[in-house]
Amino acid sequence: MQKTLKEIAELIDGEIVGNDDLVITGISGIEEAKEGDITFLANPKYVQFLSKTRASAVITSPEIKSRKITLIHADNPSLAFVKVVSLISNDGVKHFSGIHPSAILGKNVSLGKDVAIAAYVVLEDGVSIGDKTVIYPGSFVGQNSKIGTQVLIYPNVTIRERVTVGCRVIIHSGTVIGSDGFGFVTVEGKHHKIPQVGIVEIGDDVEIGANVTIDRARFDKTIIGSGTKIDNLVQIAHNVVVGENSIIVAQAGISGSTALGKNVILAGQAGVVGHINIGDNAVVMAQSGVNKSVPAGTQVWGYPAKPVVTARRVNACVQNLPRLYNTVAELKKKIEELEKKTK
Repeated sequence: MQKTLKEIAELIDGEIVGNDDLVITGISGIEEAKEGDITFLANPKYVQFLSKTRASAVITSPEIKSRKITLIHADNPSLAFVKVVSLISNDGVKHFSGIHPSAILGKNVSLGKDVAIAAYVVLEDGVSIGDKTVIYPGSFVGQNSKIGTQVLIYPNVTIRERVTVGCRVIIHSGTVIGSDGFGFVTVEGKHHKIPQVGIVEIGDDVEIGANVTIDRARFDKTIIGSGTKIDNLVQIAHNVVVGENSIIVAQAGISGSTALGKNVILAGQAGVVGHINIGDNAVVMAQSGVNKSVPAGTQVWGYPAKPVVTARRVNACVQNLPRLYNTVAELKKKIEELEKKTK
């Protein structure tokens, strides 16, 4: 798809600095771009790439200047580029339409307008599917679950019974929502299953990556707040509450009954114990082990997780342990020599 630079600038409310007659035919990263592509530069520390890129135009912030390449100044270059990608992208992927004859629909299933159900999808009794929702092959929706409007469910997703999914949600392949929480009582060395009779509630505009597992609550609700984005391979246990607009990165795990506030970030492989709170706008850095509540607005790192300034100081000390060991060994040797001389 071709677009003029003027059309793109109007879309993102940007200001062109340079040749406004350019025709854009593609999108790319700043290092990979070629002639005809548009790219973006959000972080000023990478400004050196402007002189190297072969892109025809770059979306960037107003403080960035260049005489060698045409720029579009935008207040938020990253968000502006997202809009351009949606406009120009020409990958040819179009969702199917209609109900495939191999799909299995139970009793009292409610389908909204323009719903698309692919081959071998199973919708059990009492399921409700909102307008313009698309469900790809091999997916399962359990009894009395409710799926909102404009939801996109990729192949082989399992949504168990009595789960509620909001509107404009994207769920990637292999994800399981509403599996039983991991609850057992041990008596005389034997583990007896505790029934998990709660539900899962997914808000609007949530995206859930591939092979994510979100367990149903023991009694009440496991909640994923609106606007939250979850990466691949994340485990969210029973009765967890994730606040709105949070980000949970790959391989993170959240134990049962923990509550995350709004705009929380859990970086890759972070682990969180159960029954604690992580406050609004908190950041848990990669591979951290969180064993107690984290106040709002705090950044923590390490195992056990500590405020990042403290954690970095501790880590610096740890790196010096070999030198400290040698120093102590030398001092011990000198003390022994002095003791021999005094005898």
